[in-house]
Amino acid sequence: MTAPEIAGEIRARRVSAVDIARQAMARIETEDGRYNAVTRVLHQRAMECAARIDRLLAAGQDPGPLAGVPFGIKDLFDVRGEVTTAGSRVLAGSSPATKDAILVSRLIEAGAVPVATTNMDEFAYGFATDNAHHGVTRNPHDQDRLAGGSSGGSAAGVAAGFFPVALGSDTNGSIRVPASLCGVWGLRATQGRLPTEGSYPFVASLDTVGPFATSSAYLRATFEALSRTTLPAIDTRDWRIARLGGWFATNMTTDMAQAMDSLARHLDATQVVELPEVARARAAAFVISAAEGGSLHLPRLRQFAGEYDPAVRDRLLAGALLPAHIVFKAQRLRNWFRRQMHKAFANADILIAPAVPCVAPRLDEPTIRIDGRDVPARANLGIYTQPLTLAGFPILTLPMRTSGLPLGAQLIARPGREDQLFALAAELEGSGMTTSPKKHDHAA
Repeated sequence: MTAPEIAGEIRARRVSAVDIARQAMARIETEDGRYNAVTRVLHQRAMECAARIDRLLAAGQDPGPLAGVPFGIKDLFDVRGEVTTAGSRVLAGSSPATKDAILVSRLIEAGAVPVATTNMDEFAYGFATDNAHHGVTRNPHDQDRLAGGSSGGSAAGVAAGFFPVALGSDTNGSIRVPASLCGVWGLRATQGRLPTEGSYPFVASLDTVGPFATSSAYLRATFEALSRTTLPAIDTRDWRIARLGGWFATNMTTDMAQAMDSLARHLDATQVVELPEVARARAAAFVISAAEGGSLHLPRLRQFAGEYDPAVRDRLLAGALLPAHIVFKAQRLRNWFRRQMHKAFANADILIAPAVPCVAPRLDEPTIRIDGRDVPARANLGIYTQPLTLAGFPILTLPMRTSGLPLGAQLIARPGREDQLFALAAELEGSGMTTSPKKHDHAA
């Protein structure tokens, strides 16, 4: 069932929240061997939360807008009683969390039921969810392909039908990339709008947190629960929608280009906006991420370097060695680029851009073609998401209708205007410009 169907059936007491939770966990245990999206099933906690929903309904009380909806949690959010590993065995010996992360507790308060923690790139440093300790997460649309990262387990779990909603984090594209490759909806909220307390940091000055969902409506409902706001209904007529050009019109496959052209035609997005110095903005995001991540992990690296994923360890060590004047220049460029983003909205309400350059790469060939060269997918799937990270604007990723594997587009609004993103997303979904997540086991 979809999330609205689940909540409706539970509210009508035609099915219990406990039964739905059991079914979700049973499905994970039966099917996740094919995808490796989940790192642990939260049996006891799920039963406690589901039983609470059933008790509230029996007493005639409102259990919340997400009544009984199962959700997954990227394993960098604290879950009371569980060890938060952030995808690494370095933290495996840590004490269990004494309380839930704020976003986990807000979803539970809204009636959702936590059923699993999900796989991720170690310490959220990657775009592939190819984890040296937990293994690679496979794309539910084609098990021979990557799910994207670093929140790949959350996106794949939603795409596989394990849960209609999941939590992820996005520093440089870690929600937007896997949402696109797995064909689900994702939101990077305005930076700072959703609290990060109780989530393991990667790059504190860039980190954001947000949801995945099976539809724009449930992405919106989840965001409202997470932000504790009710977004207004707004009319999308007469909006000025512009397409990002330049950097955002190169290096994409023919399928991606055709999908973007179709989206632009539907939205009458004839205006093209070119942001300046996008390549330098992406480089600045690389530098800031490496420097802050390296500084954060340096004390542990000195003690436990051998416990890290070698690819992540080497990048963190390199970041810790970056000269301060280089990091200062990157931060200065960030401030300048944010101002350029504000200017880009002088004649536009919404900007659109591709989220990924291609469909999910194959596991046995994890490369993509950039500037005529085959380059590692792990570092380059975020070529369209990473530059936009610097500005901190809200970005909604939608699954575009294609004839093949999933591809995603980014809808970008001014800070605080998630309401505009959801209004446009609903219009696109209602007009048939998007797809619903379905499993396509092409490799079977």
